[in-house]
Amino acid sequence: MSNDVEHAKRALRADLRERRQLLSESQRDAAASAIGERLDALVDSLGARSISCFLSTTTEPGTRDFVSRAVRRGIRVLLPVTRADGLLDWAVATDDDEIAEGLFGLPEPTGEVLGPIAVNDVDLMIIPAAAVDRSGMRMGWGRGYFDKTIGSMEKCPPVYAVIYDSEILDSLPREVHDQPVNGVVTPSQTLELSPTRR
Repeated sequence: MSNDVEHAKRALRADLRERRQLLSESQRDAAASAIGERLDALVDSLGARSISCFLSTTTEPGTRDFVSRAVRRGIRVLLPVTRADGLLDWAVATDDDEIAEGLFGLPEPTGEVLGPIAVNDVDLMIIPAAAVDRSGMRMGWGRGYFDKTIGSMEKCPPVYAVIYDSEILDSLPREVHDQPVNGVVTPSQTLELSPTRR
């Protein structure tokens, strides 16, 4: 059974990855701008003073301008740093952040690295996803970093995934370790979902 789910996820990820690669630079720029405005509004509506966010790759919905703005607004932003053991370390974003290539070619901050528990203090988590379904179930890219992080948190803050509009699906293949999100932010909407966390 779990093998069927893995195959379904692999096929779906390949399709989603291909769709993202077909977007033009101007479509990506417009999406990043709209998403940034929605993320600013989300941070304000939650009164968040400390957040975690990811640095987008070229095909992901853009978060980098949002991160820079949040830092300039005095919000503490933790950025993920991947580790070989499947856990995430964190580094505090600064205005002059240099970006290096981390594991798997992901963009990562170069500042002082804090351990995995640093994220326990944030008011809001903004995470990447390949897709999210209407029940709040999130499918990532298969490495499990964010599922492990969210699943291990004693008191998890609201978690929002950043995706394109076409990546909100009716349902997703699900495995036992998969963690849901509280909402999604897309270029056209911020959608509140009400998942049950195990």
